[in-house]
Parts: sequence; structure tokens; C-alpha cells
Amino acid sequence: MSLSILNNIPALEADNQLNITTTQANKYLQELSSGSRINSGSDDAAGLAIANGLNANVAALNQSSLNATNATGTLQTADGALAQITTLLNRSVTLATEASSTGLSTSQAKAIDTEYQALLGEISNINNSTNFNGTAIFGTSVSAFTSDGTTSGTVSIGTTVVATDTTALALNGTALTTTADATSALAAINAAISTVSAERGTLGAAVEQLQSASTVDTTESQNLTTASSNITSADISSVVADDTKYSILEQTGVSALQQANQQAQTVLKLLQ
Repeated sequence: MSLSILNNIPALEADNQLNITTTQANKYLQELSSGSRINSGSDDAAGLAIANGLNANVAALNQSSLNATNATGTLQTADGALAQITTLLNRSVTLATEASSTGLSTSQAKAIDTEYQALLGEISNINNSTNFNGTAIFGTSVSAFTSDGTTSGTVSIGTTVVATDTTALALNGTALTTTADATSALAAINAAISTVSAERGTLGAAVEQLQSASTVDTTESQNLTTASSNITSADISSVVADDTKYSILEQTGVSALQQANQQAQTVLKLLQ
């Protein structure tokens, strides 16, 4: 082997290999500290693009599930109000049935009608005052926008919550002051009960659809999160093994570089 003082080739080779080893060792240390296999685009450009797309889908699905949950809460609030209206209508049936019989004095009939009118007033109050998050419910459309982050995966689910005041229920102007009026009112009250029952059925169907959509969105989000994690997450046991390997190589590389530099010192011995 010839000796040269111009270039120490073994030292250059050892230094180059040490740089490669150090770069790899630093990469595995970064993976251990972050828990992620992909910490920059250079680690896996294709994997990073796929993972970012999946994470966007997950974000859309999580918000969609929340949208469906909020819409469900709105419709359930409406259903609770309708349940109370049904209770008031059932009481009205009792009063109308009582007033339809003969033999009541004028004062008794008036007392019954007074209670009945109060019930009608409360029905309208419930219709007008029921709200969700400060927004009126009855007479409005309630819907949830759901999406998986793609154009084809966009759906809007909801229904219209119809008004249920005394005007909508055709109870305005009804009274129980006479047997004839009471009989007429009884028919209108029974029709109103049927209307409210049908509306509760419509709301119930919409709630089931929204809950189903929320469940699907949540499940899909979990699956996509798993897929993204499989792409980006570091295999810790494998990374630890590789980190140990390159740590040892780094130490041996430093030792090799020292020996290569020491070889150049033999030239000085020839000059002594």
C-alpha cells in the first residue's frame, strides 16, 4: 500500500460512512421521540400524502358525527315538547267529554271551558317557546350535513318540524261552554292528537336516521384513523433494534476514522 500525504483515502471513506451512519441513527432517534415513522416528506412522500388525505377524511367524519348528534338533540327536544302537548290534549279530551254531557250548570260549564282555554294557551306557549341552543324549533327545518371529505360522500339528513300551536292543530275558536260546542271540540281535539302522534312518528324516524349516520361516521372515522396510524406510526420494537444497531455502528465508525487518521502518522516516521 502506497503512502500519501496529499489525501488520506481511508479516512475519507471512514468519514463518509460515519456520516451515513449518523444520519440513520438520528432518523431512528427522531422516530423514537415522535412515535412517527414519517416526520418529513423525505421519509415517505407517498405515505405522507395518503396519511394526510385520510386525516382530512377523519376530520370531516368527526364533525359530521357531531352535526348528526346536534340535530338529534334538536329533534328529541321537539319530541319532548310534543309529548307534553299530548298530555295537555289528553286532559282536553277529558274536559270536552265532561262538557258534552247534559246536566251541567252554566257556572260549571264555564269553569270547564276556562281550564280548557288555559290548556290551549299552554299548547301555543310550548310551540312558541321551545328552542334548541337559542333557536326556535317548531315551524323550522332541522338537518345535519354529513360528509366523509369527498364529493360523493356528502349527505344532508333531517326533516321539518311542523308548527303545533292551536292554529295549526285547528283548535282555535273551540269552546266547551255548550254541549254542542263541546262535542265539536272533542272531534277537533282527537284529530289534533292524531296529528301530534303522526308528527312524533316523523321525528322519531328522522332521529333514528341521524343516530345511524352518526354511528356510521364514527365507525368509519375509527377505521380511517387506524389506517392512517398504520402508515405513519413507528414500529417501536423495530426502531429500537435499528437505533441500537446504528448506535454501535456510529461508535465503530468513530473508531475506524481515528485509526485511518493514525495511519497517516506513519509518513512522519519515514522522515525521521
